[in-house]
Amino acid sequence: MAENITQNQLAIIRIEGMHCHKCEQTIQQTLGREEGVAEVEVDFLSGQASILFDAGKVQIPRLIELIHQAGYSTKGYAKSGTTAHE
Repeated sequence: MAENITQNQLAIIRIEGMHCHKCEQTIQQTLGREEGVAEVEVDFLSGQASILFDAGKVQIPRLIELIHQAGYSTKGYAKSGTTAHE
């Protein structure tokens, strides 16, 4: 059965403090465990995480909180269909 993707949104969050692939993995695993997160791609070279999530189950402030809990800081985000936020 196909997953309902009508509420899915894409967020790109800028992350500071990543230095290696282990940092990528830590953030990817942390975000990937959250209910409502469908896909996560993290790249330490660009300092960004791209997150496809169900807006009916999780919101961007929660995703940012999870990144902070993992030990990293964030510096703004962009959401599909909107402009960047600080």
